[in-house]
Amino acid sequence: MSSLVGPDEDDPRGKPPVPENVQDAIRTLIEWTGDDPTREGLLDTPARVARAWKEYCLGYEEDPGYHLSRVFEEVGGYNEIVLLKDIPFQSHCEHHMAPIIGKAAIAYLPNDRVVGISKLARVLHGFARRLQVQERLTAEVADCIWENLQPQGVAVVIEASHSCMTARGVRTPGVGMVTSRMMGTFLEDQRSRKEVLSLMGYG
Repeated sequence: MSSLVGPDEDDPRGKPPVPENVQDAIRTLIEWTGDDPTREGLLDTPARVARAWKEYCLGYEEDPGYHLSRVFEEVGGYNEIVLLKDIPFQSHCEHHMAPIIGKAAIAYLPNDRVVGISKLARVLHGFARRLQVQERLTAEVADCIWENLQPQGVAVVIEASHSCMTARGVRTPGVGMVTSRMMGTFLEDQRSRKEVLSLMGYG
């Protein structure tokens, strides 16, 4: 009989085994928080959690700059701002390993070459899929574009909600954190900075 249900994301078949010491660490955490890791509902949880974290942290297995290695120089004389905004992303804070959920706007002013717009999002995700702080994430994305494309200017603005603040600790939901990094002409020229921030929706 064929199943109408799609493949189970947590089905371990065909996936690399999770080391026992990793599962033991998660069992210890479950027990420490007050539950029983041997009860039926939690028996497979250590392996599931381990595989989930491997996926959350895929950014450690890639070089985000690689996505900027293929450039296009035939741009028809275009020399204005290139902007990709409202890029959703997820990360995890390195202090509590709690989710960071937000969006980013990434812009650059090309010299004589551009990249496919999807590559800007790939750079963001490459750095976001690591344990992060938002300030460093913002700087890493901007620096990567600056170093690999050598444009006239780079601007990155990230707005995110941090679960380590909204779901624990001070427990203040609805709070968003905004960070930015300006480089080149967007840092040095006030008019250019005002233009790019306006295009991003922060003007």
